[in-house]
Amino acid sequence: MKRKRHILLAVTGLNPQIITETLYALYLNSIWVDEIHIITTRRGKEKIHADLLADGTGQFYKFLEEYEIDPKGILFNRDTIYVIRDENGVEISDISTEADNESLLRLCLEVTFHLTSSPSNRIFFSVAGGRKTMSSCLTFAAQMYGRPCDRIYHVLVSPEFESNRDFFFPPKISRTIRLIDEKGQPYFKETRYAQVNLIHIPFVSLRDRISENNLKNPQDPASLMLSVVREEKELLVVNIAEKKLIYKTIELDLMPAWMALYAFFIEIKKACNKERQNCINCTECYLDIQSIFKMQDQIKRIYNSITNSQPDTRLSDTGILNLNSENFNVYKSKIKKAILSRFGPYALRDLEISSIGKRPNTRYGIRFSKEKIQLI
Repeated sequence: MKRKRHILLAVTGLNPQIITETLYALYLNSIWVDEIHIITTRRGKEKIHADLLADGTGQFYKFLEEYEIDPKGILFNRDTIYVIRDENGVEISDISTEADNESLLRLCLEVTFHLTSSPSNRIFFSVAGGRKTMSSCLTFAAQMYGRPCDRIYHVLVSPEFESNRDFFFPPKISRTIRLIDEKGQPYFKETRYAQVNLIHIPFVSLRDRISENNLKNPQDPASLMLSVVREEKELLVVNIAEKKLIYKTIELDLMPAWMALYAFFIEIKKACNKERQNCINCTECYLDIQSIFKMQDQIKRIYNSITNSQPDTRLSDTGILNLNSENFNVYKSKIKKAILSRFGPYALRDLEISSIGKRPNTRYGIRFSKEKIQLI
């Protein structure tokens, strides 16, 4: 029986030696790698090219030479290095914002999806490099798309050798290298004292819970979460006191102003006296903008209950307690974005504050069936 093609998929930051250390640890465990794929930042890519590849003379090739491994047997080049990009397609130098992290997670999911699509591949996920959020995102991708045959690994390196710029793997013949102690003072130690251990991290593969339709192309995180959560009753819980929405066991925290406006529309939906078995397509309770403005006392009551404000609290001229057409649309848009990010596009249409009709006759409300809404 032909062996599966072994693919190492790793995340790295500015310490690319984690790649050669991982290769060394796999080698000690008689695990052979056929391809190396790396997810990193722009600066991480530059370090890989400078330290590991270097036009065929870097530490990656020195490792292969040291342990007599044919370089032609491992695919690792600029085409297998994936750089995180922002929404404009520009390579990011570091992960410093929430938007950067979303781009990282999206890239982890896309690369993992494509590498796990072939049954002839077996993926070894390395989560030892880069920022902690990089490890978390790759682990999430492995849980979503990984199969029982795939593995997640971490590599533990002796603290004094870890991230040392002169240490990339223990050579066969020990040599002395310069290290730095806890006080920042230099000292020297032989590489034979370096311990590089491969740690197998168990994970639960959720791939078989993802719907077949969602396995045709890479999906966003929210859609994947909803796909793997299977409930007979799709209940929407609106917890005003805790400022959160719960749908299919997934929680979304909302700002007090956002919750006040959203809960207002939920109360309107729940109070509708139209007798329908399923009111998901009914818009009888939808309100025009002037009706919403006339009912601002109800929004104020909800907001004050959340913030524990007194009824005579000084009101903002532009905030939730003084709605106008402009800030109403801003709040509605922010709530929509939060729901989309957390629950995904498939749930958005039912959960958002939706609208019907054209201006000036537009009306607003919640589509979700009132029988499936629990208001706390």
